[in-house]
Amino acid sequence: MASYLWRKYADYVYKKWERTFLWDMLEPYRRSKSFTPLVTIYVAAFYTGVIGAAITEQLYKEKYWEDHPGEAVPLMKPKFYGGPWKVLKGDVLPPSE
Repeated sequence: MASYLWRKYADYVYKKWERTFLWDMLEPYRRSKSFTPLVTIYVAAFYTGVIGAAITEQLYKEKYWEDHPGEAVPLMKPKFYGGPWKVLKGDVLPPSE
């Protein structure tokens, strides 16, 4: 039984080497891999962020209107950016609390 298992293992190792050698020879002639899945994931992630930002801003506006009915909503502070940022048109926000 042991010799049978060793023979099977030797066949497996040899065939594995043979397979690797064969595919290494064919590798230069293969078609290049497609970037479509990667681009699809990046586009989906981008639009997920855009939708998330729109929902966050809408919730901010609704909360502000509940506390200050009838007033114009000031710009929302950036959530994940603590550095300086310029306001082109609109009111300057009060300092962070």
